[in-house]
Amino acid sequence: MHISVYGRQFGAHFNEHAGRLFSKLREKGIRISLYEPFYRFILNNAGIDPGEVTLFNSHTGPDRSSDFVFTIGGDGTILETIALVRDSGIPVLGFNSGKLGFLASISGDDIDCAIEAVLSGRYFIEERGLLRLHKPVNAFVDFDCALNEFTLQKKDSTMITIKVWLNGHFLNSYWADGLIISTPTGSTAYSLSVGGPLLTPDTGAIIISPIAPHNLTVRPVVIPDNNTVRLKVTGRRNEFLLSMDYRSTLVPLESEIVIKKAGYGISLVKLDNQDFYTTLRNKLMWGADKRNWH
Repeated sequence: MHISVYGRQFGAHFNEHAGRLFSKLREKGIRISLYEPFYRFILNNAGIDPGEVTLFNSHTGPDRSSDFVFTIGGDGTILETIALVRDSGIPVLGFNSGKLGFLASISGDDIDCAIEAVLSGRYFIEERGLLRLHKPVNAFVDFDCALNEFTLQKKDSTMITIKVWLNGHFLNSYWADGLIISTPTGSTAYSLSVGGPLLTPDTGAIIISPIAPHNLTVRPVVIPDNNTVRLKVTGRRNEFLLSMDYRSTLVPLESEIVIKKAGYGISLVKLDNQDFYTTLRNKLMWGADKRNWH
C-alpha cells in the first residue's frame, strides 16, 4: 500500500501523536510519500524521523498511485490538499492536530484505531461536491474549485451591491458587506457564522448567504446545485475581494462572476463509527445541556 502525507506545522502537543502515526505506517510496511516542506518540519522541528520516504511538492502533487492521502492539521489543511488531489479520486483522511475539525476528524488519541480500520477496510467513502469558478477566467490560476465556499466581499468599510442570477433568472440585489456561495460541506464553515443553514454532505444544493445585509428581511436561500450562479458587483470602489476557501484575490468592479458545480468531487474517508450527525453533536456541543444527561 502507498500513502501520501500532507501536513502543516503543529504544536509540540502533537509530536507524540505524529511520531506514532509514522511508526505505525512503517510497522505495517506502508510505502510513504511526504509533502517536502512538511517533511523538513517534522524532521527538524518535531524531532520525528519518518524513515525512508519519497517527497512531493505543490507542483507535482501526491503520486497518483497513492491509495490514500493522509493530512495532519485541521480543516484548512484538507482544503489545501484538495488543490493537490484534484480529480485524481484519491481518498483523503484527516488527522486533527488543531481544534474544531469537521473535516479532519481523527484525533491524536485515535490514530492507531484509525490506521487499523483503514488497513482492514473498515471505512466508507463520503463524496463531497465542489463548486467551480468559470468567470473570471484565471482569477485563481493554479486551481479554481472550492470545497467550502466562494465569497464576494467588500475590501474596505464601504458597502457593495451584489446582483445574482440563477440559470438566467434574476434572484436579488444584495446590499451587504458580501455574499457567500457555499457547498453543503461549507455549511458548517463561514456560511454557518452568518446564519446559514446546516446541510448534510450528500444534499444536492448550494447555499447563498448574505453577510450583514442592509435589509433584514434578506435571508439565506438554498438552491439546487444544477443552477448556474451569475453575479455582478457594483459599489463606490474599483475592486472587491473574491475568496475561494482559503485563498483570495482582488477583482475589478463590474466583473462577471460565474459559479457552477464542478464536474468531479472529493472522496473523504470516514470510519465505520463516524457519521455527520455525531460530528455535529460533538463539534457544536449539541446535547451539552444538563437536561439531556438523563
